[in-house]
Amino acid sequence: MKFTLTVPLVSLALSGCSLQDAANAPARDPVAEPAQPPPAANVRRQPRAESTDQRLDRIAAAVRAWRQASDLGTARRHAEAARNLIVGPNGPGYGDADGDGTVAEANAIGLLPGLNGGEALAIPAANECVFRDLLGGSWDDPASRWAILQSKIDAWRPGNNTFPTLPSHVQRIVGWATLTLKSVDLATAKEYAGHAQIHVDASHRALTNC
Repeated sequence: MKFTLTVPLVSLALSGCSLQDAANAPARDPVAEPAQPPPAANVRRQPRAESTDQRLDRIAAAVRAWRQASDLGTARRHAEAARNLIVGPNGPGYGDADGDGTVAEANAIGLLPGLNGGEALAIPAANECVFRDLLGGSWDDPASRWAILQSKIDAWRPGNNTFPTLPSHVQRIVGWATLTLKSVDLATAKEYAGHAQIHVDASHRALTNC
């Protein structure tokens, strides 16, 4: 019986304390309450913008894999990746150029402006060397700049390398990648990758060592 009587007494005592504490607690200003964040599922996060040097690192990785390819299909796939990273979705030749059903290194914005201009990772130029060597001068008329590159690709022959006349080193990478996508043997594709590597290195120097 003592046990039975003690339990409600303790419960009443605890209830009394709780009521008393609540009665003595200061009133809370509802205006001062911090706003609750929306559920995580409702928060729309903007993708982090890629920097020019990060894009160049990805291009360098594609060229390196292109040079190390063990078969022509692999070399073409990485040449496609390098070209896509430079030209972007509005640039010439972007997409599944090797016809394997996949757009290698698909992206939303190119390193250089597209055929109709627009945003590009390397614009505005970070320094005079980027403007001179990586961009190769003004891109006020991007369609003309890409047309010049296409004319150099069309005129290129084994005994007539037209790419050194292009001021933009990354455009020269596009040139070598385009030739690789047309090549019929692995040795030639890897030779073109060696040329592309020279221009990857020159582009890195323009960005970091001006």
